Amino acid sequence: MLLVKTILKPSAIEGLGLFAAEPIAKGTVTWRFVEGYDPLFSQADIDALPEPARSDTLKYVYLNVEAVVYVYCLDNARFMNHADDPNTGSVTTPDDSFGYDVALRDIAAGEEMTCDYREFDADIAAKMLPAPAAR
Repeated sequence: MLLVKTILKPSAIEGLGLFAAEPIAKGTVTWRFVEGYDPLFSQADIDALPEPARSDTLKYVYLNVEAVVYVYCLDNARFMNHADDPNTGSVTTPDDSFGYDVALRDIAAGEEMTCDYREFDADIAAKMLPAPAAR
């Protein structure tokens, strides 16, 4: 669940992006998994979905390797794009396999919020496929 105010806007990175609607100070917790709000899916749940629901769901979930479940961010956090040098980072602790995200530096209002998918998504290979060539 997002813990800061955000808006969706077109992104130079990919489609829609998640943008800060207010200044966010370095160290601020920006997202945290909340049981009962962020749905969890098993591999069997994903496999049982008909197309195009399966592909659409896989685009927005991440595979938590510790819990071996897919997490679907119910709010607009699912529109946060990947960056090799992100402005948010994932933090996990031994007692919280879902962890939380923090601002790695001050984020200005209107700035796109980014994360490094490699920090938390065990299904990263599927998300980082190169874009199809234009015809």
